[in-house]
Amino acid sequence: MMPAPATLPGVDALWPLCLDIAEHRRGRLARLPWRPDTPLAVDAVHGTLLRGVWDDAAVELFELVKPLLDRPREGAPWAIGQLGQSLDGYVATHNGDSHYVNGPQVLIHLHRLRALCDAVIVGAGTAATDDPQLTTRHVPGRHPVRVLIDPALRLSPTLRALSDHVAPTLLACDAQRAAEAARRFGTGQVLAVPALVGDAGGLNLRALCNELAQRGLRVLFVEGGGVTVSRFLAQGCLDRLHLSIAPVVIGSGRPGLQLPRSTAMRHCLRPAARVFAMGADMLWDLDLRDTAPH
Repeated sequence: MMPAPATLPGVDALWPLCLDIAEHRRGRLARLPWRPDTPLAVDAVHGTLLRGVWDDAAVELFELVKPLLDRPREGAPWAIGQLGQSLDGYVATHNGDSHYVNGPQVLIHLHRLRALCDAVIVGAGTAATDDPQLTTRHVPGRHPVRVLIDPALRLSPTLRALSDHVAPTLLACDAQRAAEAARRFGTGQVLAVPALVGDAGGLNLRALCNELAQRGLRVLFVEGGGVTVSRFLAQGCLDRLHLSIAPVVIGSGRPGLQLPRSTAMRHCLRPAARVFAMGADMLWDLDLRDTAPH
């Protein structure tokens, strides 16, 4: 009788190595605790490399998260956004119900992105409507710092992210309202951003990203909602976008990406793209720094 073939290493073996790289980038590991034969290598030219033979799921996960693993310990802030939407481009029904547009595999991926990033960012609308925890409870990994953008100070201090003490949380507001925010939320939870709100009332998201980088939070995950992700994209503050398309038709609801109109197809954003299957959903990995025609 022929011996059974050896089982190839999979996601359960790969994921702890990915977390090690994130912890090393954050400065929590002085050096990567790997033996010379460890199947992940860091190359000065090609970034993180996967060595050896792995199962298909592990190879696909590595390819998907490699852009995050390749982030340096220092340098400018780098941001990845995500949106989960229907076939017809909506992230929720007309009254805001978004549970759940995408399936369980996309949810797990969402938590992995949180674990690999230094901070997770949501707008005030998403925070107020969904009251998200923004933790990594579905996967092993450290919780990111939670950042709620609330220039109008309309959020309640009783929201879970502001009151559960599970992970650090920062409420981002304009520096001119720092004292008012400190009275409501406590000084330790306020991120006062100079010139976050412009004269016309718009948000300067580059200023927010730079302020977070000053705190050592350089790899940022813009989780939602559609308005916030669209603003980051429109201001050139997103380096990558994971757009998950679910096989559902909502009909009329809250749109996902909302960008200024283009007058011709040649002016439209056309980023380099890869597609990954996640159960019944399809995830588009969009490199927003490579927007040449393809």
